[in-house]
Parts: sequence; structure tokens; C-alpha cells
Amino acid sequence: MTTTTLAVLVPLLPFLGAVAGLLLGRKAPGFVRPLAVLPTLAATVLAVLVAVRQGGGTPITAATRLTPTGSVPIDLALYLDGFAVLVAVLVGVVASCVQIYSTAYLRDDPRYPSYAALVSLFTSAMLLVVYSGDLMVLLVGWEIMGICSYFLVGHYWETPEARAASLKAFLVTKLGDVPFLFGLFALAVDTGTFRITGILDKVAAIEHPTLVALLLLAGVAGKSAQFPLHTWLPDAMAGPTPVSALIHAATMVAAGIYFIARLLPVFAASAAALIVLAVMAAITMVGSALAALAQDDIKRVLAYSTIGQLGYMSGALAVGDRGAAVFHLLAHGAFKALLFLGAGVIIHAAGTNSLAAMSRMSGLTKRIPDAYWTMTVALLALAAIPPFAGFFSKEAVLVAAEHSALGESEIAPAAAGWAVLLAGLLTALLTAAYATRLWLLAFRGRGAEAPDHGRQPLAMNAVLWVLAVPSLGFGLTAAYLDDWFGGRPLEPTLTTAVLGTGVALVGGLVTYATWRHTTALAARARAGAPAAEPQLVAHPDAEPALVEAEALHMPHPAADPADPGRLLLGPLHRPAAAGFHLDAVYRALFVRPVLAGAELVRFLDREVVDTYVRGAGTGTNWLGWLVRRAQTGNVQTYLGALLAGSVVLAIAAVLVAAGA
Repeated sequence: MTTTTLAVLVPLLPFLGAVAGLLLGRKAPGFVRPLAVLPTLAATVLAVLVAVRQGGGTPITAATRLTPTGSVPIDLALYLDGFAVLVAVLVGVVASCVQIYSTAYLRDDPRYPSYAALVSLFTSAMLLVVYSGDLMVLLVGWEIMGICSYFLVGHYWETPEARAASLKAFLVTKLGDVPFLFGLFALAVDTGTFRITGILDKVAAIEHPTLVALLLLAGVAGKSAQFPLHTWLPDAMAGPTPVSALIHAATMVAAGIYFIARLLPVFAASAAALIVLAVMAAITMVGSALAALAQDDIKRVLAYSTIGQLGYMSGALAVGDRGAAVFHLLAHGAFKALLFLGAGVIIHAAGTNSLAAMSRMSGLTKRIPDAYWTMTVALLALAAIPPFAGFFSKEAVLVAAEHSALGESEIAPAAAGWAVLLAGLLTALLTAAYATRLWLLAFRGRGAEAPDHGRQPLAMNAVLWVLAVPSLGFGLTAAYLDDWFGGRPLEPTLTTAVLGTGVALVGGLVTYATWRHTTALAARARAGAPAAEPQLVAHPDAEPALVEAEALHMPHPAADPADPGRLLLGPLHRPAAAGFHLDAVYRALFVRPVLAGAELVRFLDREVVDTYVRGAGTGTNWLGWLVRRAQTGNVQTYLGALLAGSVVLAIAAVLVAAGA
């Protein structure tokens, strides 16, 4: 079987699994789990074979004309380079882990068949984006992911939080997709093709590269949750935890980064666009890290963490190094999927999403040892501590920014390099701080014993250990991946390694010292004024998905005085916890004016348009009343009226004749 045939089967198998799952979900429920897991696993195996055959060498292309469309044809095309085949392996591995994990996590969920089918469709759409060599075909996968995210984020549609989050995710990403679509059309008009290879060959023919790049960036900002269109991602945590793992690690948010990596020469044709991308990445990195340090919900901490790590990837692209961006995308996909799936285990064991509540219970590590050890590995990778994967991938980004800042890059201006480098170092400090805070509050709590729900299902624990392997060792393969990343070295340099690791250690140690201080103060306060602690613990027999659904509308406990984030952020804590009130700004600038305009239209429709409609109806009723009064049914009356009319006509005729 040829490599091209294998590549076609990779997105096709999950799609067929999704269709079969939807058709057989109710008629043959016993086939739902095999149809969810086996096609995705098979696609993963085929993706690995495609990656091995491609080997990081010359890109493999294949195309067939879909339909004649005039001057700009649309082709069903494949473009398999080193970036594409590795990202496809990531998508397959994470999606397989999510499907296996979900068989236990949502085993008693009545909507599991539709959930599993949508996850398979989601996976298929992302694989289509990864392998596509034509922008219109890529757009199909891009939009399918948007509608899948809408349904999956709103899986717990009974809760208002899930309904609002799904709608927000859909609308915000569509807000970016509108200019994105215009950018694709402008790109095709200037180059005469939607084929990626054709566009890259004709970058010089683009008449307005800055405008095109900025239009495309709007769609990327929405899909990959970059400032200022990032606000949907933290709210999307209302969906099931496995969905969060899939969206954050391998699909949806990764699509925008991958798109820029594919078309980087188009963005590099405009220095202004690269500077805009660098500033956007810098603001995203620092702002999301500050927000993560203030969150109480464990999943929102991880959500803001994803936004920040995507900022690193955008920063690498802004300085012209797509190899570093995709390398960090791959490493981040492994440890972020592990973090979210581990968080699902923690939520079930603790009975709450709240870190403040977890800090008031002890013995959680004994209840969930697998999640404890694997989450520790993932948090070390997130904090970029060597030799974990995050260290090597984050250092690759910082090295690229350093080269650009020192004027050693032929693509990006030095200003973009300095913005990414300084923001990246500050974010490394903050990332280590909130990763340490999460670990301390979740696993080093003090108080009542955590409830014992028994050992977690094998399907959930096994997946955690599978993802722990690349989280620990993927970075060590950096020296052997040069061919897949365009031949550019990915090893860290001494300067950035010392700086990056140094600030990470400082962030972690300062947070630990602050936690020791705040914990002692909280203990003394409790000893002086004992009070009953809120017990946010689910029933021991509750399923993980049920616990999470209940936690969506469960009130969080009072502010935890042992939280080191409050002391570290000081006056910034309140605005950081609220996402710096960006949603409130959008509500004031956009939502309220739109609602006011809608109210005006409603008033005009009701009081003006409806008045004319009602007036026409009233006039017709009056005319009918007059005609009805004349129809008495009395023959004498009719004859009298006829005689009177005849007399009037006769008199009128005489008068006219006399006047003539």
C-alpha cells in the first residue's frame, strides 16, 4: 500500500467510525466503544507508518481535481512534510488516549454514543487539516472542528454554564473565522490557487501581504485562543474533562498554530505582521500566566496554561522559526493531555474542581497514586525543568527569540525577537509559580481525610502512564528530529538554558516558600477560631462524569488563606482571577450595543411596522362592517335604494344636459 493511500485512510477511518457510531449508537450499544476506540487506534498506527515512510525527507504530494470552479480550482490534495506527519501522530495518540479514557470516565453517561462519535469526527477533522494540501479542503476540517467543539463543550447541556460556554466558544471562534475566510480568498486571488505548494511558490505575487496576513491572524487568534480572542477557552472547561484534553492538546487550538507554520513565508513577507504576531504572543503569554496564578478551578488553571503555551508557539512563529513552534506543540500536546486527564481523576477523588477545597483535605495522593506521579511529571514538563519534554521545547523557542533579538534572523525583525524573549522569560517564571501552586494545593492539603472511592479504572490509569512517557522523554529526541523540522537544530544553548531554568526554579521556590508562610498563618487562624470546613465531596459511588457535572454549579468555598497566589499577586489577584475583566470590556463595547440595537429594531418592528399592519387590518374590518350593515336581506330596502339611486342619476343627467 502506497504512502498516499495510507495517508488518505488516516482521517477517513475516524470519520467512518463516527458515522457508524451515530447510526448504531441506539440500535447496537455494544458496538459503541469498539467503534470509538478501534478506528482511532488504527488511524494512529497508519499515521506512524506514514511518518516513518516520509522520514523527514522530501514532502509527498498528491492531488485530484474536485470540481472546476473557474479561475481558482479546488483540489483534494495531500501535502506530507515532516511537520504534517509528526503532528498527525500527536493527534492520533492523544485522540486514542481520550477515547480509551472516556470509555471509563463516561461509562454510564446516556449520551456517550453521540459523545464518542463527535470525538471521532473531531479527530478526523483535525487530521484533515494536518494532511490537507489545499486551503479550501483545510477550511472544511477547520469548520467541522468548530461545530464539534460546540456540541462537546455543551455536553452537559442541562447546566447553564455548559450552554453558555458552548455558545461563547462557537461565536468567538466564528468572529475570527470571518476575516480568516476573506484572507483565504485574497490569498487565492493574488496567487491564483488554493494549493499550499502553489501559494508558497508565489508569495512574491501577493499584492498586500500585510493585509492578508492580518486577516489570517484574526482566524488564528480565534481558533488558537490568542489575545484578544482567547476568552472562550477558560469557559470551555464546562465540557467533560476528556474533551478539554482533546481540545487543548491536539485539536482546535493546535490548528491555528499549525496553519501559520504551514504558511509562514506568507506571514514573513510582512515585517509588520510578524511584529503584530510577536506582540500578540507576548501579551498572551504574560497575561494568561498571571490569570492562571489566580484561578481556583483546577481546569481553569490548565486552560490559562494552554493559552500561555500557545503564546510560546506563536512567539516562535513570530521570530520565523516554525520548527521550534511545532516542536513545542508536540511536547505540549503530550503533557497537557496528561494534565487534563489527570485532573479528571483528581476531580473525581476530591469531589470538586476547587483547589481551595482540595487544600483542606489530606491523603489525596494515597487515593490516586497514579494520577499523583504522572501529574507531577506533567507539571515538571510544564514548568520546563530539565530533562522533561517542556524544557527542550520551550528552550527551542527562547533560542529562536534570542537569535532574532540579536539580529541573527533573516526573517523576523529584532523588535519581535526582544518582545518574545523577554515575555518568554517572564512567563517561564510565572509558569513555574502556578504549576508549583497547583501541585501544592492539590496534593499537599491539610485537613480531613479525602474520601476513598477505590482504585480508578485501568483504562484511565493506563492512559496516564502512556502519556507520561513522552512528557518525560520526548525532549531527549530533539537531536534526532532535525530532518522532520527542516534541518534546523533544536538543542538548547547555554545562555537560554541557564536563564530559562533559573527563572523557573526561582518561580517554583518562591511559590513554595510563600505557601509555607501562608499555610502557617492559616493554621494559626483556624486554631484561634475553629470553624466547620465545607465538605464538597461527592458520593463514593458517583461516576467521574457525574461528579464533574455537579461541580459546574457547586459553589466554591470561601477564599483560601493558604493560597500563595493571593500573596504573590497582591493587588493584581482580583483582576487576574477575573481574566483582567476582558469579558466585561467586550460586554460593554460589543454585547450591550448589539442588544440595544436589537431592542431598537424590536421597538420599531412592534410600534411602527406592526402599526401599519394593524391599521390595514382595521381599515378592512371597518369597510367590511359598512358593507355588512348594508346587507339587511330586506327586498323593499334594496328596491328603495335602487329607486333612490336611479332618481339621483336621472337628476344628475338632466343637470349635465342643461349645462351643456
